Amino acid sequence: MSTLTVTNQVFDVMDLNLWYGDHHALKNINFPINKKEVTAMIGPSGCGKSTFIKTLNLMIKTIPNVKLAGEINFNEKNILSDKIDLVELRKNVGMVFQRGNPFPQSIFDNIAYGPRIHGTRNKKELEGIVVKALMDVGLWDEVKDRLHGPALGLSGGQQQRLCIARALATKPDVLLMDEPTSALDPISTLKIEEMILQLKEKYTIVIVTHNMQQAARVSDKTAFFLMGELVELDSTATIFSHPADERTEGYITGRFG
Repeated sequence: MSTLTVTNQVFDVMDLNLWYGDHHALKNINFPINKKEVTAMIGPSGCGKSTFIKTLNLMIKTIPNVKLAGEINFNEKNILSDKIDLVELRKNVGMVFQRGNPFPQSIFDNIAYGPRIHGTRNKKELEGIVVKALMDVGLWDEVKDRLHGPALGLSGGQQQRLCIARALATKPDVLLMDEPTSALDPISTLKIEEMILQLKEKYTIVIVTHNMQQAARVSDKTAFFLMGELVELDSTATIFSHPADERTEGYITGRFG
């Protein structure tokens, strides 16, 4: 694995191991993540990408029989400590999944949900949060006349952007995205990729993708996972042009995976 000179870290994962029961799913992962960068994770199905991204806000702990060892330092605090506040962690490390999953509520109430949970009650303040979040994902002009209409009436691509807006409404430091465009058409995919490039000016983004062209288009750094190991982590330009490990080259050139 290549060595990066890392500064301005938001996450520093050190010697992370994870087991599902007896299955050793993540093996000795060391993974620094910098602020206001996009880090893409690539690799074949079952290699540990989605498992890893779910450790970063401890969503993985909702799965029975998971055991973790090592450190996941978020803003210099080890979140594997028993003292971590999961509600606060997930406010600061938002998550977007493969398919848009709006609540069966209005567009407005979907986005206001998180701020309300965290104590925001002022109507004007909520309205400002909703407008900003929708503008951040390029959805405001498309939905501003139906904010109180059902979120489930939106198209698939709009629903996914709504879910990204919902995650942004709590003002996180980090946005985790687990294959956010895999179920979308090319036009919706392009809109989300353009949005990612704009959002990285304000947020740290970690994205799992099976689409290597997408990783090349949107990310600053790329990590290649294989069989539970982080094989290589480097600048995206280096990974796609001069990978240090022959396994990375084999995957990128299509010899396996």
